[in-house]
Amino acid sequence: MRRISCLVFIFYGLLTLFPAFSQTKKSREELEREKIEVQTRLKEFDAILKQTTATKKTSLGELNALTRQFQTQNRLVNTIDREVKLINNEISDTENKIASLEVQLKDLKAEYSRMIYNSSKLNRGLSIIAFVFSSSNFNQLYMRLKYLKQYSDSRKQQAAQIEKLSTDLSNQRALLDERKLTKVKVLDEEKAEKEKLEKMRKEQQGLVNTLSRKERDIQRQIAAAKKQQDQLNRMIKAAIEDEIRRAEAESKKENSTTTKKAGTAMPMTPEAAALSSSFAGNKGKLPWPVETGFVTTGYGTYPHPTLKGIVLDSDGIEIRTQPNSNVRAVFEGTVSKISTLPGYGLTVIVKHGEYFTLYSRLKSVNVKVGQTIKAKEVVGQVASNPEGNAEVHFQVWKGLQIMDPSGWITSR
Repeated sequence: MRRISCLVFIFYGLLTLFPAFSQTKKSREELEREKIEVQTRLKEFDAILKQTTATKKTSLGELNALTRQFQTQNRLVNTIDREVKLINNEISDTENKIASLEVQLKDLKAEYSRMIYNSSKLNRGLSIIAFVFSSSNFNQLYMRLKYLKQYSDSRKQQAAQIEKLSTDLSNQRALLDERKLTKVKVLDEEKAEKEKLEKMRKEQQGLVNTLSRKERDIQRQIAAAKKQQDQLNRMIKAAIEDEIRRAEAESKKENSTTTKKAGTAMPMTPEAAALSSSFAGNKGKLPWPVETGFVTTGYGTYPHPTLKGIVLDSDGIEIRTQPNSNVRAVFEGTVSKISTLPGYGLTVIVKHGEYFTLYSRLKSVNVKVGQTIKAKEVVGQVASNPEGNAEVHFQVWKGLQIMDPSGWITSR
């Protein structure tokens, strides 16, 4: 019974070993994917910000860009830190498994030695043939033969278990060495990324200190930007109201083929209703209006993340990208309006059923009013401000209700 219980213990020990490995591997793969994604984002930051190195000034826009870069760099450091902790756990688990395997192997060898010793004692006292044929009856003969077969099978089984455990132990020791080397490599990587983070932190703090002394100028800039934004919003509201009036007029002419979707003031044809539903169904999955870029100003009203006393207010999002980049429609639709406004340059509004998307700060436009366009079709090229920064202003509306664009495009 002791031998059987020992084998059962070892068997279940081996069974529980492998799920833990697969789970750890999955976590490592997820962390590695996350790290690669963040590193890709940081490369985009570097490529975009290098374009304005020669002309960049101490400005709120520059601080916003640096703050976003710092946040992403910090995310990378946190990801690597989690990877280090995971590797430490893997090393600890592997060391525990090695210790457990060594104990199991020791017990199994001791049990095997006892079996060999008992077998030798049996052979010294009585030969196996004599032991079998000295049976008093056929039943005893059968039971002795059966016992000897089981005994032989057990020895073979234990020998195989010893060989398997020895192999597993060797593999675990090799895995431990590999993980220790990986830890050294990741620690070096973490150190380098932390140094970059600290450099960014100092640069960010320098900008904060300088801009804090210019609070009045910044407040005036924000107030002027707010007036321009209000003018932009009046323009898009007027454009949407025009679309609603046109839809209502069409509805009266062709009442049998138009419907008024619940929750909207805009009558729509079945085709427009289907397009609107498809747009809504792709919330969170729409492509970005530019291929590469990062958000410098988010949607809504909120305190600046680093400048005390400064409140940011935006009805859309500002996306910094490469100069002269193409600006793309995020979904199929129809060009509703093209306009030019102070502070926003050329602006294109695209209609998607009851939804509208707006693309501002363009220097040129590739589409015409009334044109049907596809998702990712180029609507124009981004303009650059006097500092050399290329930023696209992007908005999403549902009828006359403005929405947070970051909830509609894919996350980065």
